Amino acid sequence: MPNRLPKERTKMSVNVSTITTQKDYPPTVLDDEEIYYPSTVENYMPESELHFWLISHLAQVLHLFFTSQKDVHVSGDLMFYYQKGNPRKFVAPDVMVLFGVDKQPRRIYKLWEEQVVPSLIIEIASGSTWREDLEKKYDLYESLGVKEYYIFDPEYKYLPSPFIAFHSKNYQFVSIETEQNRVFSPVLNLELVNTGETLRLFNPEAGEFLMTMEEMAQKLAELEKQNGRNKRK
Repeated sequence: MPNRLPKERTKMSVNVSTITTQKDYPPTVLDDEEIYYPSTVENYMPESELHFWLISHLAQVLHLFFTSQKDVHVSGDLMFYYQKGNPRKFVAPDVMVLFGVDKQPRRIYKLWEEQVVPSLIIEIASGSTWREDLEKKYDLYESLGVKEYYIFDPEYKYLPSPFIAFHSKNYQFVSIETEQNRVFSPVLNLELVNTGETLRLFNPEAGEFLMTMEEMAQKLAELEKQNGRNKRK
């Protein structure tokens, strides 16, 4: 089921002081069509290649996992505007999963038009973002009604714990304890696992990790090599 805005939140009763990054946008106006909502802003990019590749990996793996479900949208670093008429109020989650939204690529995401809140968000923390991930973004995502929020520190040196998980209960985040460095996600029906080196997704039903792009390429190469041997026999 899509994580649509609850009736009591349809007016976007969000603490609008939570995320403010750019101050040079045009002021709020009544006609939303007159406002320009940028698809990117300066200095709003992954901090390093380590962060970039992890975000890309998670988004790609989840996109492939939900390929057969037409109403599941997975994105990474998409500009997410949550207050109509105010382009100052945005966030760009590293990874987010939305149910009840088609897979059509978007330039930006306007919450008041889509009317679907992300069910799950993953932020990849860095030296410049981890406090915001724990405080401002935590408050914003909780207020919006995000069901699951995960924060992972790929450098293992900033967060109080490298992997932090929150699940929403009655629109309030509750900290979820990790068991053997893993947390089950009811939204995904997968486990998020801190391997000690990175964050991966594990399918309990299949009893295996979802393969990375590199692992898929390696497996394909092995199959092609095996087929070549069989043809020569």
